[in-house]
Parts: sequence; structure tokens; C-alpha cells
Amino acid sequence: MPQIIVLPHPELCPQGKVLQAEAGTVLIEVLLDNHVDIEHACEKSCACTTCHVVVREGFNSLNVADDLEEDMLDKAWGLEPNSRLSCQAVLADHDLVVEIPKYTINMTKEGHR
Repeated sequence: MPQIIVLPHPELCPQGKVLQAEAGTVLIEVLLDNHVDIEHACEKSCACTTCHVVVREGFNSLNVADDLEEDMLDKAWGLEPNSRLSCQAVLADHDLVVEIPKYTINMTKEGHR
């Protein structure tokens, strides 16, 4: 059972968290089930970047991002080589260290259409 370490985020989990999850689970589900209320404006359909995370350790253990996710990530604030959309990242049997960026681009929340 992989362990997910969520690094401190000023709003979502100021102290950080250590979570347990089943392999095969989508990362966003683990976060939301454990009260890390990461944004997901598109309701987890890979149509926005609000659930963007940076995987500091364990990146290569995740499923490979498909073309749609890669295209969406190109629009993410603070994109890094080890960025993923948490709604698309499927856990394997390896531990992860995850950082939630301080900012996100949420056109709906910001009043853009």
C-alpha cells in the first residue's frame, strides 16, 4: 500500500499530510477522501488544470500521462517536468511525495468564460 506525503500548502493542508492508499487509485480521490480539498473545476474529467500537482518523489511509478493530459498541463501555472493532473495520476505500489502548487488557474472561479 503506497504512502503519499503531501507537502504543506498554506490553504489546503498547512501542516502537510501522510496518507495511505491502494494501488490503482487515482491520486485526486486519495486527496479528497483525506480532506485535502484540491480544486477540480472540471469534476475530474481532464478538462482543466486546477488539480495540478508536482510529484517530488515517485513520479515514474505513476501511469504515463496521455496526450490530452499533456496538452492540459501545458496550460498549468508553475508547470514542471514532474507535473501531473491529480485526476489522471493512477497510483502504483510506490510511495509518493506530492506538492500542490500555491496558485492555480481556474477560469470559472476567476470570472472568465
